[in-house]
Amino acid sequence: MRPLEFGWYLPTNGDTTSYAEGPNVVPSSTAMFDRVVSAAEAAGFEYLLVPVAIPCWEAWVTTAFMAGRSSSIRMLVAARPGYINPVMLAKMVTTFDQLTGGRIAVNLIAGQSEAENAADGIRYGKEDRYALMAEEVAIMKALWTGEAPLDWEGRFHTLRGARVIPRPLQQPHPRFYLGGGSRQAWEISAAHADVHLFWGDRPETIAEQMAEIRGMAEGQGRGEAIGFGMRLQIICRETEEEAWAAAHELVRDVGEERSAAVRANIANSVANQRVQALLAETGGLIAPNLWAGLAKARQGAGVAVVGNPQQCADVLQRFIAIGCHSFCLSGYLHDEEAERFGRWVRPILAERNPGRLAPLI
Repeated sequence: MRPLEFGWYLPTNGDTTSYAEGPNVVPSSTAMFDRVVSAAEAAGFEYLLVPVAIPCWEAWVTTAFMAGRSSSIRMLVAARPGYINPVMLAKMVTTFDQLTGGRIAVNLIAGQSEAENAADGIRYGKEDRYALMAEEVAIMKALWTGEAPLDWEGRFHTLRGARVIPRPLQQPHPRFYLGGGSRQAWEISAAHADVHLFWGDRPETIAEQMAEIRGMAEGQGRGEAIGFGMRLQIICRETEEEAWAAAHELVRDVGEERSAAVRANIANSVANQRVQALLAETGGLIAPNLWAGLAKARQGAGVAVVGNPQQCADVLQRFIAIGCHSFCLSGYLHDEEAERFGRWVRPILAERNPGRLAPLI
């Protein structure tokens, strides 16, 4: 069995306990980032997802800055097709890899909001973005693993004698993570991802999708190479009643205007549409202690594990039982929720899964 790994999230567009009051009640700042990263490291989180979106601070600069202010956590930072030339991106990744002693992983993102792509001047539609991403990942892997300078004649890029210095510290190269619900996303995960991250859904649905993606990966000789995980929120309190109170406070007084804006912004995202469908079908509770209510107020990972420590561990254990090994979590406020997870939930999971969690540093 694969080791279990847990990642946390750096809220670079601000933090909050009430979306009605705004997403940045606690504004982005070096001090807030320091609190979140310090709490995540102390709680035993192994990687940190740094987001990319118009409201977020620039991810690569933030990631590099926080890597220098932390000691052990690995940064999971986005590669988005069309934003950075793949040769330059490959060099950025390996430079980061060497300077931090291997504390970088790459988050592949292509299916983000069409409005944000237009605002950023990205001219490719969704299908072309996925095709471009597949080509750029293939280029980066070839640059990192090849012995000779690279000549490349592709649909989007032509290279003559390309090479990257320094070489990767992590061998054969840093890991790729990908989260997406479309067939194109699954195909790229099957070909390239080390971890495919699902957004929250019922465990039986995730198990079916895992089997399909693994079958696709087997067709490319990667059936054993690909791993699976979950991108989830977590709202853990000493009692279930306190946890649900905190959950409902996050979306209390969030009006239909905001919810409609969220739905419109993610209309072309299969993964986001699935979360919205779960919310509409169930009113929020999609399985015991698994709640889609956050999708009222935010795009992206809108499913939360809600409950007392035992209940939260139970939900995560259900996903472990079907074969998930990587969990990218977040919660509110992010420094406080990381501390609660490390104090209450991680010890339960460590006891249930002996030898699969890395020891606390």
